[in-house]
Amino acid sequence: MRRQRIDGPMRRWQAWRWVLDSVVAHEMAFGTAARLLVHDEEAQRWLHPGFEVELFRDDAEGYYLNATTDAPCWFVMWRMESNPAWGDEPMPVPCKVSLSYHDAGRWLDAQETVEQVPAPPDAVAWLQEFIDAHHVIEPKRRKRPESFRSLTDRFGNPASISAGKKPFGGGHG
Repeated sequence: MRRQRIDGPMRRWQAWRWVLDSVVAHEMAFGTAARLLVHDEEAQRWLHPGFEVELFRDDAEGYYLNATTDAPCWFVMWRMESNPAWGDEPMPVPCKVSLSYHDAGRWLDAQETVEQVPAPPDAVAWLQEFIDAHHVIEPKRRKRPESFRSLTDRFGNPASISAGKKPFGGGHG
């Protein structure tokens, strides 16, 4: 995660903002705890190691949707949290990492903060192998024309329309 200085008129309300910087492959040297990598007057960069990305067969469609875009990406859901070890201010803590459009959509529907960064070619190749093995394109079903839908009133009861004479002498004039 990267904390960056905000310039311009928006700075009156907020001097800094947090953004997702990158997703990198885990290395043992990273350890398991969040740690500060860079701190200067313009930015801070924090490493949050230990996330495992697992692919599930029942979400193959979500992976397919990501892989077939012009720029496949990682989706990261994060929340602001406080921790005395990090100082006085709350900071972002990544909670989940995914390659699925469906995961990202569910998180956004739940009002979570979700950001994306480009996935590197090796991650996209791994994703494509999984899609090739598990994704089945479902045939598109023809939608029945609206004119064939049965009519119902506002209470859900069957309704009908007649082109004949109106009852009770509903003639002209």
